[in-house]
Amino acid sequence: MNRKAQAIVLFLVGGAVLRAGSTDLYLRYVKAGLRPLLLAAGVVLMAAAVATVWYERRTRPAGEAAGEGGHGEGEGGHGEVEDSHGEVQDSHGEGEGGHAHREPRVSWLLVLPLFALILVAPPALGSYTAMHTGTALQRPWGFPTLPAGDPLPLNVADYAGRAVYDHGRSLEHRRVKITGFVALDGHGAPYLVRMALNCCAADAQPVKIGLTGRIPAVLEPDTWLQVIGTYTRKRTKDPVGGGAIPYLEVSRSRPVPAPRDPYDESWNG
Repeated sequence: MNRKAQAIVLFLVGGAVLRAGSTDLYLRYVKAGLRPLLLAAGVVLMAAAVATVWYERRTRPAGEAAGEGGHGEGEGGHGEVEDSHGEVQDSHGEGEGGHAHREPRVSWLLVLPLFALILVAPPALGSYTAMHTGTALQRPWGFPTLPAGDPLPLNVADYAGRAVYDHGRSLEHRRVKITGFVALDGHGAPYLVRMALNCCAADAQPVKIGLTGRIPAVLEPDTWLQVIGTYTRKRTKDPVGGGAIPYLEVSRSRPVPAPRDPYDESWNG
């Protein structure tokens, strides 16, 4: 593609990045904390595209003037040569019409993924990925004192870390409220899951909590659920990777809308 076409594609990429960064769409790709960098990248890409077009327009008149002055016919100009088929061609390899070879139009299909990025919001990673990836639970740096509250709001990673590595000492005699999406294993056993990010969706890994107690009779995978319950010593091993999966004794649950940010940023990896 020529420079003008490259500038158009670059401008569209920058516009797509800016659109994603200015809406909640970017949360499907990267952590919320990276939003300023994403917006800055979009501005830089669009500025580079504009600068490319400006440079092309500035240099073209000079180039055309030089071409007109040096493209004489006969002596001192560009000669014409006869190819093997007897056809006369310009010595610069241009055809009879004097037009340079252009890239195939099919190359513009490269722009289609950009429009898909602008127009279509991809779904967040869900139960299929969670049940085919081992739990990413790792030992936290520490266990800060939990605030007062009943039920106590916790995220999946915080509950799982305290249940496994603190043996539930800070969770005993406390009711907790946790939100996540439902995933079912091959036997139909339910898990409450949040996908944890280090940087972006490409490195997302699940943290899982097993559910026991008063569980709804019918659970659909990828349904977002808010559960209230208490710590239980029950735990199992993840069949994928063998990591520890703690359980929660559910006393009450209800379906909830998917959160604005479907990924759990509190995990430190």
